[in-house]
Amino acid sequence: MPMLQTASRNEIASISPAADAAAAATRTREVLTRFTAWLDRYGESSWDYQSFYAGPIGGRAKKLYYQHRLLGTAAVAPMVLFESLIPSARRLFHEPIRFPIADAHYAMGFAYLHQATNDPSDLHKAVHFLNQLKLSRCDGFTEFCWGYPFDWVTRNGTVRRQTPLITSTPYAYEAFLEVFRLDGRADWKHVLESIARHVFTDIKDFRTSNKASSCSYMPVGEGGVINAAAYRSFLLTSASHVCGDERYWTVAERNLNFVLENQNADGSWYYAVDGVRDFVDHFHTCFVMKALAKVHSLTGHRGCFEALSRGVKYYLANLFDADGLPRPFAKAPRLTVYRTELYDCAECINLCVLLRDRFPQLQPRLQRLVEVITTEWVKPDGSFRSRRLYFGWDNVSMHRWGQSQMFRSLALWLRESTAVGRKPGPVPLPA
Repeated sequence: MPMLQTASRNEIASISPAADAAAAATRTREVLTRFTAWLDRYGESSWDYQSFYAGPIGGRAKKLYYQHRLLGTAAVAPMVLFESLIPSARRLFHEPIRFPIADAHYAMGFAYLHQATNDPSDLHKAVHFLNQLKLSRCDGFTEFCWGYPFDWVTRNGTVRRQTPLITSTPYAYEAFLEVFRLDGRADWKHVLESIARHVFTDIKDFRTSNKASSCSYMPVGEGGVINAAAYRSFLLTSASHVCGDERYWTVAERNLNFVLENQNADGSWYYAVDGVRDFVDHFHTCFVMKALAKVHSLTGHRGCFEALSRGVKYYLANLFDADGLPRPFAKAPRLTVYRTELYDCAECINLCVLLRDRFPQLQPRLQRLVEVITTEWVKPDGSFRSRRLYFGWDNVSMHRWGQSQMFRSLALWLRESTAVGRKPGPVPLPA
């Protein structure tokens, strides 16, 4: 009898994880189906995290904040108050607009969903969003590239709408690449080649050591932003394979070395190396490690793996709260009006899916987060909550600030959790 009882417990133990995974996949599939229906009803334009500051009133207030901190704080205080207490007040400052980054994430999400479900309508929707990306490319540039559809006020000045950004264009590149892998259309390949030429030529390099270079955030500007170099390194590494151009890897490797050389001793990365923006936050950390993970998958680069090993250790120890959910900052550099953000959660899922085979310690966080999102963060209409505030929720649906990223991440998780679509391991670069 004891032997039978022991066997029964072992059998249950071996079945339960599989049963839990199957239940999670079923629940996620249902969530994505409801979200797709919501997206059809809601439309493809939305308000945004930056809506408070994208219009003339908010833009002037934010500019004053960077120029005169005391007066500027008073100027932006009403918007900060609205953001924390009345998030829907965004509609008073700007109108819903279409975001290329969101279109890229939706294109990727539907491509992943097609691979998980074999539903041709999902591929049709992915193609729809690629066509929208072709329409929203930046004017005035020979090659395909993308930026923001609003004037973005930063501490270094105002970045005008339709200025290409190295933090935006790679998402479009990935979207075209994912669909190209599915249908092999020649026009997608032409767009990929054009994007690679833009990133190689129009984005500028700044030598930082014998082996490393940072890169500009846009065609005009300085270097020093860590995630910008990480994005460019990944895109050009991929393009060296897709386009068969070894020059891309030469530049990519220098940008990669910049990221590796500027990892802190504790495993973290500051946002920039300018001595000012020395904060460590959740989604920028994910951006950097995602790029390293992709470069490692493509090349087997040992330095990437070593940096990721240190990065994962820091990430798990410093960027999660007591409930195991993503923390916005390791140490907040400013007042935050929320506890947990959908964008952070989406990037966490994305990163953990990419790295869980190499770092199994990420798997429990991934399982926990997928469960929380699919059970607690789905609104009755099928969309996702945007933020858990200190008092209540921010339920404003923002395509660029979490909705599209979460859709893509859950679709990727679903694809990778089925028998379809597991990607091969590292492959060498062309000799």
